[in-house]
Amino acid sequence: MALGLAGKKAIVKEVNEVATNALSVAVAEYRGMEVADMTVLRRQAREQGVYLKVIRNTLAKRAFEGTKFADMDEALKGPLVYGFSLEAPGASARLFKDFAKENKHLKVTALSLGSGLMGADKLDAVASLPTRDEALAKLLATFKAPVSKFVRTINEVPTKFVRVLAAIKDAK
Repeated sequence: MALGLAGKKAIVKEVNEVATNALSVAVAEYRGMEVADMTVLRRQAREQGVYLKVIRNTLAKRAFEGTKFADMDEALKGPLVYGFSLEAPGASARLFKDFAKENKHLKVTALSLGSGLMGADKLDAVASLPTRDEALAKLLATFKAPVSKFVRTINEVPTKFVRVLAAIKDAK
């Protein structure tokens, strides 16, 4: 069934709002995928906080206008599924990377973190970006390390003194 002008405008508006709030977008070609596989991909996307959408490339180009993903125009060719990371910058790339291991028909074609278009060769780098919780844990560990080292160093002085006294006592 053909999509009317009002329906197209609604899709463009919806995707534009999502793209405005998204941290990153990953685009993958799904040519040859079965419906059951796409359903599994959609379920995994919902669980991981990724907004997944299959739309026409011309509508996507219009939806990306005025967002940080406006430079993706040249990568929008073929049947594409768009994954928008709303919570963690690497979520959509991680989703596509993990799903592509099981399904050979899904091929990532482009990525963007809002700072420019990246090719599929950067998939591993983007997919390995930490989630918010992982980044906060690493930051906390970085803050905690000098304090822990300082406490161990301060504690070492009396410990060394006690060891010296014990060695003198054993010698006598």
